Amino acid sequence: MAPPLSRGTCPEAGLDADEIGRIVPGLSAALETAPGPAWCAGAVVLAGRGRVVALHEAVGWAARYGSYDELTGRGVELPPGRQEPMRPGTVFDLASLTKLFTSTVAVQQVRAGRLDPDAPVATYVPRLQPGITLRHLLTHTSGLQPELPLYELAGPEQRAAALAAEQPRTPPGEQRCYSDLNLLLTQTVLEQVTGRPLDDLVADGITGPLGMASTRFAPPPSWRGRTAATEDQRRPWGKLDRGMVRGTVHDENAYAMGGVAGHAGLFSTAWDLALFAAALLDGTLPVLPGFGFETDQAWFMGELAGRGALGHTGFTGTCLVLDPASGAFLVLLANTVHPVRHTQGSAPRAAAATRLARALPAGA
Repeated sequence: MAPPLSRGTCPEAGLDADEIGRIVPGLSAALETAPGPAWCAGAVVLAGRGRVVALHEAVGWAARYGSYDELTGRGVELPPGRQEPMRPGTVFDLASLTKLFTSTVAVQQVRAGRLDPDAPVATYVPRLQPGITLRHLLTHTSGLQPELPLYELAGPEQRAAALAAEQPRTPPGEQRCYSDLNLLLTQTVLEQVTGRPLDDLVADGITGPLGMASTRFAPPPSWRGRTAATEDQRRPWGKLDRGMVRGTVHDENAYAMGGVAGHAGLFSTAWDLALFAAALLDGTLPVLPGFGFETDQAWFMGELAGRGALGHTGFTGTCLVLDPASGAFLVLLANTVHPVRHTQGSAPRAAAATRLARALPAGA
């Protein structure tokens, strides 16, 4: 196992301190509310290179609002004494960053010889659609639509049947269409092949060996006070009526599945994600090109895109970017859906990644 990460200076990480120093003020500006909703209520940002974390700071609020007022289009603030500041160790609902963990577990099973990425997944789970392979699922080329309202179904058997029966909209392998269903089916395959639930596979294959003690599915009630609030989830903007969500998964399908799902459900901290990032960069954890990770996406990777950068975002406001060329990494966790989901864009993510790119020495 690789040595642990340590908090250090920008020179120790081989990063320009002036550029890194501009990341937090940029995020603080995203908390301003005029003329429309703020990008987020609060955020935690971490940047580093190699085994050195050069930046790890929090801005804003982990819990600022008690509800959302749809008539005024604004959040109803908690009394000042009940508002909770964001802290570097705040736990976040990772949303689709969960997909990276599911994908990594799948690659581990491929490397162990238990899965063939190019065999039909029906080889492992006969009820699944013929013609779809694990490669199709993890590269989002299965042809499946983006999502299904599985939360409307009565129980796990019905959800499993609906997922298995879903037909590709285009022939597998022809087009890329980002879909939560791909990672839910990956979960189905993994659990069938190993005989173990996904949360155990992630714990034993990733979070346990890396010492990611603040990363898990379905966090216990005792974690609620450490967790960033997400949304006042109500119809018509939400798909369920749950009120202000905090400490339980925001994604409706993952919630219906008990909080453990291949596409969403993990909770974590910025430091734990840095451990994950460093392990991917140094080869401690396996990576197969295109399997689960987005590549060179300027819309959230900024100027790190074009260098072979890898990463992903999550609907709740999360982001992870890795730069294999230099060994640099960026974790940006924000509660952009607090108090309600909105057209958030990704400019603050791209801006932070650009600062990291500019902080790298020439030729890195």
